[in-house]
Amino acid sequence: MLDPKTKFRAIDPVWTKVCAEANEVILTEPLLGALLHSGLLHHASLERALAYRFSLKLASGEMSEQILREMADEAYASDPDLGQAARADLAAVFDRDPACHQLIQPLLFFKGYQAVQAYRVGHWLWRQGRAHMAYFVQMRVSEAFGVDIHPAAKIGRGIMIDHAHSIVIGETAIVGDNVSMLHSVTLGGTGKEDGDRHPKIGDGVLIGAGAKVLGNITIGHCTRIAAGSVVLEDVPPCKTVAGVPARIVGEAGCAQPSISMDHNFAD
Repeated sequence: MLDPKTKFRAIDPVWTKVCAEANEVILTEPLLGALLHSGLLHHASLERALAYRFSLKLASGEMSEQILREMADEAYASDPDLGQAARADLAAVFDRDPACHQLIQPLLFFKGYQAVQAYRVGHWLWRQGRAHMAYFVQMRVSEAFGVDIHPAAKIGRGIMIDHAHSIVIGETAIVGDNVSMLHSVTLGGTGKEDGDRHPKIGDGVLIGAGAKVLGNITIGHCTRIAAGSVVLEDVPPCKTVAGVPARIVGEAGCAQPSISMDHNFAD
């Protein structure tokens, strides 16, 4: 009879690959053996490993690892979409980040990936009506990773946040599928107004480092936002915008800017 862990890995190619990579690393860097066993190989699934990582990174004197682990396990068990989104995000980082050479790297070392997965648990809490616990998760993600995503924000699958320093995503922001963004991106409001006040980012959008997208505006699918831009108005699909304030400077230049990750544009 198959061991439960072996059986699960046999039907999950992503987790099978992760475990194979972990075993290979142990052979070349045995000092990481304890980390790889406790963080990955000890667990029966990607979801269980993510729950462990969530509790390890966000625990503090105010909230124990055990409480956070049980909460994250409950989230992954009750909502299979969390695990599927985590796999899509993992594939996105592996495909788009030239510094990522193995699937285990985002799981263990890339704070952008880990912050997004922690946000997803916080968003699950928010949808369960557990707002105060969701706010606690938001606070700890900000403290641990330098990424501040309101738990009410809606974020799709296949998200890649490179470097992930000083990311801010506001309460009523919506981010589509297959979006890529670099460090110091803000999806924020324009003042003290209440209600629906944050950007709506379409599928396949590429947002350059330091870009600020402000207000209840719509960024069309497959658009590129140049580094350092301040976007204050709607942007049609498949365009490139740049400047302060941002203006359309051309077409997107390719069918999937968030996947090509090409930040260059012609004059």
